[in-house]
Amino acid sequence: MKTIYKIREKAAARLRTIVLPEYNDERTMEAVKIIEKEKIAKVVLLTPDRIDKNDKDRYVEEYYQIHKANKDLDLGGVRKIFEDPLYYGAMMTHEGKVDGFVAGAVHTTADVARSLIRCIGIDDRITIVSSCFIMSIPNCIYGDEGTIIFADCGIIPDPNSRQLACIAIAASELANQVLGLAPRVALLSYSTKGSAKGRCVDKVTEALSLAREMAPDLLIDGELQADAAIVPDIAEIKSPASPVGGKANVLIFPNLEAGNICYKLVERLAGARAIGPLLLGLNRPASDLSRGCSADDIVDSVAVTSLRAK
Repeated sequence: MKTIYKIREKAAARLRTIVLPEYNDERTMEAVKIIEKEKIAKVVLLTPDRIDKNDKDRYVEEYYQIHKANKDLDLGGVRKIFEDPLYYGAMMTHEGKVDGFVAGAVHTTADVARSLIRCIGIDDRITIVSSCFIMSIPNCIYGDEGTIIFADCGIIPDPNSRQLACIAIAASELANQVLGLAPRVALLSYSTKGSAKGRCVDKVTEALSLAREMAPDLLIDGELQADAAIVPDIAEIKSPASPVGGKANVLIFPNLEAGNICYKLVERLAGARAIGPLLLGLNRPASDLSRGCSADDIVDSVAVTSLRAK
């Protein structure tokens, strides 16, 4: 798919360093071979011999100092936490020894997100951690020739209005940074511009107001049903004044249930490639992986993470 090739080519031109903590996963090891062959990134595969004892001791102490207000945590407990290479890799990323972090082939999203939030920290401007997928859909005329960002599909179960606004802004920035797209954002709902009522609709309309306050130049609209968001002819009927005009390339789902179900259906029924979950709102670029991922999925997440590195 054209989008995937472009991402890999752009990453190869930058050649950033990405840490992969899951050294004993076969898919990860296969991905490393592909990445090195295609020179997409420099990879640090965290095999036991790559873990420096002095650095690990230093990371343990630094982690303890940051989180010692937690009365249930002591140095012994921190050392136990750092038996998992996730935390060593996350601290390497925090320190800037590597440019980004990719894991999740054998860890749950909760485990990956927890290690990153505690080690890397959350962007003060965005204030929450969420996720998105780059969906590359073959033979598709919607979005940008079949490329659409879906968010949030992996982290926040029921985002409130402010969280939805933050997700929209973070996902739009990724669309621009990684794909070079001018983001056109749709806040999705079962209602289009008051066609239905309900608490969920109110949440989305409030999110629109907040997003416009936070990012006045962002092209965003809501609440919109999915067809009104991506099909110009339908948008002309349902919401003719929408600035998005049925051409959204960033879709923000009202909750995790809708987003997760939708991305998996599009991936399977439409033969789409889903790159992600790409974590948003952290101080450093990082990507989670589905535990059902392939080696190619890992390669693509490494490429995207490389493109997000400053």
